[in-house]
Amino acid sequence: MLDPALAFQNDSTFQPLCGLIRGVPTVQIKYQTFHPSIWPKMIGEVSRDATPGALVQVLGKEGTPFGWGLWNPKSRMPLRVVSHSLEPLDESFFETAIRRAAEFRRDILKLDADTDSYRAIHGDADFLPGMVADKFADVLSVEITNLAAWQRLPKWLPLLHECFGTRRQIVSADPDLARIEGIPRVGGAVSDNLRSVKIREHGIRYEVDFSEGHKTGFFCDQRENRKKFGALAAGRNVLDLCCYTGGFAIAAALGGATEVTAVDLDETAVAMAKRNANLNSAKVRFTHADAFTWLRTMIENGRTWDLVVADPPKFIHGREDELGVAKYADLNKLALQLVAPAGLFVTCSCSGQLGAGEFERIVITSAHRRDLRLQTFDRTGAGPDHPTLSNYPESRYLKVLWSRVL
Repeated sequence: MLDPALAFQNDSTFQPLCGLIRGVPTVQIKYQTFHPSIWPKMIGEVSRDATPGALVQVLGKEGTPFGWGLWNPKSRMPLRVVSHSLEPLDESFFETAIRRAAEFRRDILKLDADTDSYRAIHGDADFLPGMVADKFADVLSVEITNLAAWQRLPKWLPLLHECFGTRRQIVSADPDLARIEGIPRVGGAVSDNLRSVKIREHGIRYEVDFSEGHKTGFFCDQRENRKKFGALAAGRNVLDLCCYTGGFAIAAALGGATEVTAVDLDETAVAMAKRNANLNSAKVRFTHADAFTWLRTMIENGRTWDLVVADPPKFIHGREDELGVAKYADLNKLALQLVAPAGLFVTCSCSGQLGAGEFERIVITSAHRRDLRLQTFDRTGAGPDHPTLSNYPESRYLKVLWSRVL
C-alpha cells in the first residue's frame, strides 16, 4: 500500500520507457508524486546504464521528463528525487546545495552568534539525501545513509569544510544500513583521529563524545527548546526524563531551578551528562535507571515536580509500529502523574513516522484518562537549522508540546 500522504495517479496509462537525453541513465516511475522517496513498487523501467549511486533522469509514467534523482537498486528506497526540474542537471547541483545550506545557516539565521554547533546539512530538506552533517566547533560530524552520498563525500568534504569553517571530520554509517546499501567497509572519506570536542550553546558548554554518542554525537535539534526550558525553571523543582547528555537538566539548573533530577537508562550517557554538568558548575542529581520502572516507583512514593520534561529516544520505526505508539502513551501517562498541581509538562517525540496531530492525541488521551486537563501554551519542534521540506512531511520529525497540567 502506498503512503497516503503521496499524491499519485492510477498507473493504468503506464507507458514504456522513452530515453530523452543521450548518455544519461534514466529511471521511470509508475506513479506521479512529488515526494522525494520512491519505493520499489513505484519503479518502472530502468536503463541499463543506471549504476548504483548514479545521478539519473527521472521519467514520469508516460516516459516524459519528470526530474532528477539518485539511484541504487539495492536500497530499500531505490530512488531519491532531488529535483523536479526539466532542465539538464549535473553534479554541480549538489555543490550549489552545500553552499546554499551554509548561506542559510550562517548568513540568514546567523547561528554563529549564539553557538558554534548546529545542523549543517539536513538530508533531503537541503537537497542532499543520504547525508546528515552537524558542525561541532571545528569538527564536522557526518552520518551517511545511502551509497550515493558515500560515493560523493570525498569530493563534498573540502567544500563543506570551506563553507562551515571546520577543519576536522568524523564520518559514520550504520553497519546494517551500509550492508543493505552496498557501502564498502573500506575506502571513501575517513574520520580524523579524535574522541571528543567541547562546544558552546547559548552560554552553556557541552562535551561531544564521538566514540559513544548517538547519531552525529549530540542533538542540536533541541537547542532552542533547551533555552526555552531553562527560562521556565526559575524557582521550580525540575525532572528531566530520558536526559541523555543532560541538556534540559543543565539548562534548568543554570536557569535558577531549586532542584533538578535527571534520569536515563544509558549509563554512558549519564556519565557524559555528569561531565557536562561539571563543565558548567550545574547542580543536578543524575540517576541511572529505566524511566518506566523509575516513574512507577516515584508514583508509588507520591513524588511530584513543578516542571517535567520527557524527551525519549525514537520509539516508532515504521508506519504501523503499534508497540512504539504504546510506549509514547505509557511514558506520558506515567510522567503526567509526577507533575505537581498546575505544574508544567514538556513532552517530545522524535519519531518522523508519528505526525504532530497523532502525537498530541496520544498525550491528551493520556492526560484525560487520569482526569487531567492540559492547558497547552506552545508547540515547537527542531531549531531552524533543521528545515522541513514542503513535499517531505517526514522531515518535520521532532514535536514538542508545552502544557500546564490542571
